[in-house]
Amino acid sequence: MRRLLQSLFCFLCLSLSLSAWSMTEEQIIAALSLPENSTGNIADAIEEATGARGWMSADMKPIFDARVVGRAATAVLRPVLKNDNRKYPNLALELLDQAPEGSVLVYVMQDGIDIAAMGNLMGTTAKVRGLAGAVIDGAVRDVAELRRIGFPVWSRRITPATSVGRMVGVEKQVPVKCGDVMVNPGDYIVGDTDGVVVVPAAAAEKVVALLKQYDDKESKMIPIIEKEKSMLKALEIYNRY
Repeated sequence: MRRLLQSLFCFLCLSLSLSAWSMTEEQIIAALSLPENSTGNIADAIEEATGARGWMSADMKPIFDARVVGRAATAVLRPVLKNDNRKYPNLALELLDQAPEGSVLVYVMQDGIDIAAMGNLMGTTAKVRGLAGAVIDGAVRDVAELRRIGFPVWSRRITPATSVGRMVGVEKQVPVKCGDVMVNPGDYIVGDTDGVVVVPAAAAEKVVALLKQYDDKESKMIPIIEKEKSMLKALEIYNRY
């Protein structure tokens, strides 16, 4: 009996110790925001950690040079017929008003890649609410104004076409497929000049640990490359790839 109690106590201590080392949301965001953690390195780490692709379509591009890290808040819109007079909830605007500060809006325009999910009014609202940015599987408009106010958006298209009267909300805060990658509400979104990656929340700590390993290896490889004028020489020692 005493041995069983001792085993249970040790297990409890181990569990508490492991939970004490769990990273907070703020720590994960801070780690993913480090300048050395490019979307390229993060994409590599996601693939190593999960075995799945984490980078969005190559045409998911920023409207201006920016970097954003935040947790995903998702909504899906679909086309609506012009003669459909039913009242639909405006889920895109509900999400805009309800997403926590620091969130990255993720809008998916089903069969509407050339329709804008966001313009200057939504961008202004997002900016004053303290949202980090937006990623749109579809289009954006009023780019000059969004650049002026400094609200970062990644989208697959730029267009003057409004979604009003063309698209209606289907769901919000649900798993979505954006830029050919699954995004769950609360996943970590990282965008920079190269594109957008999605860090699954469940794998975020493992991704951060791998990024630290990558940075350690790369910082040691650079002097070797500079000395030997060969990347192969550095790879023989540190095997970064």
